[in-house]
Amino acid sequence: MKPSVPTTSEEARALTISASHALAAAGQEDMVWGHVAVRDPDGRGVWIKQPGWGLAEVTGPRLQLVSFDGGVLEGEGTPHVECSIHLEVLRADASLVCSVHTHSAGATTFASLDTALLPLSHAGALFAARGLPRFQATTGLVRTPELGAALAAALGSAPAALLPAHGIVTTGPTVGAAVMHAVLLDRACRDQLVAMAAGSPRALPDEDETRRKAEECWPPHQLEAGWRYLVRRIP
Repeated sequence: MKPSVPTTSEEARALTISASHALAAAGQEDMVWGHVAVRDPDGRGVWIKQPGWGLAEVTGPRLQLVSFDGGVLEGEGTPHVECSIHLEVLRADASLVCSVHTHSAGATTFASLDTALLPLSHAGALFAARGLPRFQATTGLVRTPELGAALAAALGSAPAALLPAHGIVTTGPTVGAAVMHAVLLDRACRDQLVAMAAGSPRALPDEDETRRKAEECWPPHQLEAGWRYLVRRIP
């Protein structure tokens, strides 16, 4: 099966819908808040759901194509107030196809702690090996291009960033990778919160083994396999 990278606008639209539903099925829905954006293959901007709809409610008529200047080229209504997250993150790195912003409960809680994410699990190794920045410019909405650009800079080449007192942002060179990064980040944060509640985690792999685990457990085809599983779980 081909990677989850759109080659046409219709594929981008379909993947935006599937990614939204997959995130909802994985427990990432927060009523009508949170969104996923997919780069338009023709370079016109990003596909994203209209404001006011939950991830599980996304359909074709509820999509927008938003230009990198913030204008709605297709679809109804005005863009999300935090559309700058996606526009600036995807503008900053042409290799990225998709970005996700959710208010994942486990990761949002963990973001409030002044502690690094540890490789307590396979999921934790992915982020411990590649870095997990915390965006410090604001705990409020990322509603301007300037804040979006600051977030993109903080993210750098990491697959995800924590937004303390807010949520998470994840990215990927495929739609599946961005979605899986969001799901795995929440799992890793929850694992550590449970371990910290029980005591001080000590049985940890060293830096080299953490890096090897991340490479062994999370090559692109494994992220795509996880993505396909989530898609199969869509009601």
